[in-house]
This record gives sequence, structure tokens and C-alpha cells, in this order.
Amino acid sequence: MNLILLGAPGAGKGTQAEVICNHLNIPAISTGNILREAVKNGTQLGLEAKSFMDSGALVPDEIVIGILKDRIGEDDCQNGFILDGFPRTVPQAKALDEMGVQIDKVIDIEVADEKIMQRLSGRRVCADCGASYHIEYKPSKSEGVCDKCGGETVLRKDDHPDTIKDRLHVYHEQTEPLKDYYQQTGKLVVVQGQEDVADTSALTLKAVEA
Repeated sequence: MNLILLGAPGAGKGTQAEVICNHLNIPAISTGNILREAVKNGTQLGLEAKSFMDSGALVPDEIVIGILKDRIGEDDCQNGFILDGFPRTVPQAKALDEMGVQIDKVIDIEVADEKIMQRLSGRRVCADCGASYHIEYKPSKSEGVCDKCGGETVLRKDDHPDTIKDRLHVYHEQTEPLKDYYQQTGKLVVVQGQEDVADTSALTLKAVEA
């Protein structure tokens, strides 16, 4: 089964990708990883991508999809794969279709913006050992102090409310239209994110098997 996983930043896509991987024994493919791998391996498309990456420019969609096609042609993708982080826009989805990449189902993990703000802005990380906490769901015993090493727990830049708002704005503007695109093809299945990750995972697997 060939799947695409959609969802806003902080919706828990990575966790659900892992759940599906383990259940179906298929790989999750992220564009960042396959681009780095292609560059490392020195493939023709990898070398083309490197010239853009070195200059700080976005790698053109046709190169990304070409590398993607190479990746899904590998043995571990024979029973299927999950695309996580691509496509990000409707033009990328259309390019994917035009290059003959077959997608069976698109799973959209839906979580309200307010809940995402609460999840991400409440995260804290130890500046010394990297241990993670959440001020509401997993607080440290002493506020601002790591239980493991006594270091200071801090709010990462990515988890700052202003940064989260910017990321959500980009998602709603550029990526959310994909829901309509795949709805029209009959491939979209919506999963409502739950408070408990295990409950979301159960609904995700149910959607995959439906």
C-alpha cells in the first residue's frame, strides 16, 4: 500500500508514520532524508540537487520527484511506502501524478490549531542533556530544572508561539489545499487526533485498513 501522510506541524505525523511502518512493514520516506542520501551517494539527480542545496535554493520539484521515484523503486518499497512531508503543495501533488507515482490512500491527521499551540509551546528541553518535558503533560519535578541532570529546561525556538503561528500559517496556505485535491480523487481519509496518542494510532490503523 502506497500512502501519503498529511497533518499540520505538531499533529503527530511522525509518530503515526512509525505506527504504520511497524504495522505494515513498509518504510516511511521523508524528502529531507532521500535528498541527503542521493547527495551522499553521488547519483546524477543527487549532484543536481546538491548544486541547489549548496546555494541555499529550493530543489526543484522535478528533481525531488525523480529522486523519490528512485527511492521507491528500491526493494524495501515493493510492498508499499509512506510519504511524510511530500507533497507539500498541490503543484507537487500534480507533478507526482504526472510522473506516475501511484498513491492508494492519503491519511490526514486533524488536530485543532489551539491544541497544537498548547502541545508545542508547552514543550521544554534540557539545555544540557536534551531530556524533554511538557509543562502540562510531563512537567519536571522542579519548574525549569531537569530531573535527570539538574540543567535548565528551556523553550526551543521552534516551539515559540510566534514560530508555531508562522508554521501553521504556511501549512494552511500551502499544504492544506491538498485535502481538497485528494478528496476529489476519493483517496483522502481524515483521522481526528485524540488526547491519547494510542487512541490516535488505533484510528490511524483503522483508516489504513478501511
